[in-house]
Amino acid sequence: MKLHADFSKRVEINTNEMEWIASPAGGVDRKMLDRIGDEKARATSIVRYAADSAFPEHEHPLGEEFYVLEGVFSDEHGDYPAGTYVRNPDGTRHSPFSKDGCTILVKLRQFEQTDDRHFSINTATADWKPRGLPGLSVIHLHEHETETVRLVKFDPGARVEDDPHPGGEELLVLEGTLNDEHGNYPAGTWLRQPDGSRHSPWSEDGCVLWVKRGHLPTA
Repeated sequence: MKLHADFSKRVEINTNEMEWIASPAGGVDRKMLDRIGDEKARATSIVRYAADSAFPEHEHPLGEEFYVLEGVFSDEHGDYPAGTYVRNPDGTRHSPFSKDGCTILVKLRQFEQTDDRHFSINTATADWKPRGLPGLSVIHLHEHETETVRLVKFDPGARVEDDPHPGGEELLVLEGTLNDEHGNYPAGTWLRQPDGSRHSPWSEDGCVLWVKRGHLPTA
């Protein structure tokens, strides 16, 4: 299966308008954003666990990263409430479940071989840091070679002029609405912008984004 597999193309999806698709594990549904492969795939998805659902133990070839959007995600290593970012590098394995239900953004098989940090960050207790532009602040989540992962907060009226994307950019709007010259992106919108693209984003009313940069194939 190939879904949005041409990384030289811009992709915009309002995930609120997508239907949930059942996975092989009962009570676990997903919305596929990009995918190369079948069940064992390089994939980016929104995944929903119903209360008392579980996924069988599995390994993470080329890694897994996820951000908990709602509820509490759990495995044998701990509980991860909404706002938690987790990286499970190549070769790790776990048996995930959710007692009360949860929704996560998850990316599979997208780690560099040298990216072997295994950690979690609860952003609900992390400090926002000024980004260096008026009205913008960030929580740094991860950095490896050219890749960075952050939460970015726009105060109402904050703007970035002519923002380039070397190595591409991928984002999910978590709260509020992001705006740019191409359109308006409410909470739940996923954008993937290719290497060499650029835009001038702002937010009229303020927003919070999960942002990953520098990880897409270069032109």
